[in-house]
Amino acid sequence: MVQAYNFLAGWQLFPEKCDFQHGLTPKSGQYKIESIRNGHALSISINWVSMDNEAFYSHYEMVPDDTLHPFENQEMADSIKASVLNASALQTVFFKDEKTILDVTNEILPNGYMKVTHKGTDKEGKPFVNVEIYHKQMSILPYASSVGSVAIRPTKEGVIKHKALSAMEEQTNMQLDQIRQQIELLARQAQEIRKRKELSMMIYEARLSFKPQIGHTYHLYERKDGSHMLSLVAPHEWGGAGPFKQFISSVRLLADHTWVEVS
Repeated sequence: MVQAYNFLAGWQLFPEKCDFQHGLTPKSGQYKIESIRNGHALSISINWVSMDNEAFYSHYEMVPDDTLHPFENQEMADSIKASVLNASALQTVFFKDEKTILDVTNEILPNGYMKVTHKGTDKEGKPFVNVEIYHKQMSILPYASSVGSVAIRPTKEGVIKHKALSAMEEQTNMQLDQIRQQIELLARQAQEIRKRKELSMMIYEARLSFKPQIGHTYHLYERKDGSHMLSLVAPHEWGGAGPFKQFISSVRLLADHTWVEVS
């Protein structure tokens, strides 16, 4: 199954890049290919929604060994044959009454997208070709999609699963957003604590000629020799230039004995 490695992912449909000659046009879709049976078979999961918000779901398995195998849903197809043509091409053929009813080719394009081509005939015997374009999902959802395939039919199970998936995605996105906000808040709090620590270290290393009181505001200066001085006198209260090189900040002593900069 090494050659099928490039296909093993969750894929998101590009509806605007697709071309459909038969069947319902999808509004959204997901297509997932997984390796099963210790790498000897592939699992295909399908989940898509039409323009009328009709949900479709299907799932089937195949062994890409270029050998005919019975298909699990005999109402749709009698047998299936799958082949890994190369590292970028996977072909699946569905048979009914010993006739080919659908030929599906999955192809990895140079830009990393996946192109899925469905070739079949409609109920009137007229041939059709449906082309779908997908991009790989960074975060793989539990189900995926293909459209226009004979193996896909709207079912009550599909509607239920689509609604459940939509609700799941909405809830998990909301929870992830809440966690992201909490992380950002913690990051801001950590940054504020770090700034208070650095300021406090500077002040406790400065010259103190009095005992600071919690909740009171003082003024931090840099002296001409490079040392620091904490003073009760604000910059505008000095009669002249003052005995300092520059004013740094007004600060307040908090109850935990850290210092915070004040305007």
